[in-house]
Amino acid sequence: MNPLGLYAPGTSPLHRAPAGPKLLVLLVVVTLVVVRSDVGWLAGACGLVAVGYAVARPPWARVWQVARLLLVLAVFVGGLQLWLVGPQAAAVTVLSLVAALAAASLFTLTTRIDAVVAAVERGLGPLRRFGVRPERLGLLVGLTVQAVGTLAAIAASVREAAVARGAGRSPTAFAVPFVVRTLRHADELGEALAARGVGDEDADERTG
Repeated sequence: MNPLGLYAPGTSPLHRAPAGPKLLVLLVVVTLVVVRSDVGWLAGACGLVAVGYAVARPPWARVWQVARLLLVLAVFVGGLQLWLVGPQAAAVTVLSLVAALAAASLFTLTTRIDAVVAAVERGLGPLRRFGVRPERLGLLVGLTVQAVGTLAAIAASVREAAVARGAGRSPTAFAVPFVVRTLRHADELGEALAARGVGDEDADERTG
């Protein structure tokens, strides 16, 4: 797994679309699915995201990773919500969760993190005169969005391994490997960022 993201190269219209507008669309979609409580509208949002996957045509293995995690979350969260607050609220919560996570994962599959950083840097360039570092904010935004897909892939892989060992119902069999692999990924991410020179500017300023 690439510690800097889950980008899947391709030539689809979504791959070719500029990173900035795609990021804005993602933010709008996530905001709407969070604030809306209409089941029909949320189901339509899920369908629209599914169409996006069909257009992007990412590798089936990547799509299956996302689908497995969403299925596990839908069953767990949906069951809990159904027991606590009833079917209507459960449906709203599950559909919102599925639409938001699926949209974020689609963004990571079709957008390079370098393109996200560059888009945010261009958009926030005028703020540089006030001491803001657009490149840092761009990297933060890119890594935040990419983290959704990365953690989804880790969770799906750990869940599959637990089921293969016959420990699919054990919380410990999932939680412990998930935490270990997440920390390992964080360490790999730190090494990858260091290799790209992230943080060197601060060190130069302190020693300059």
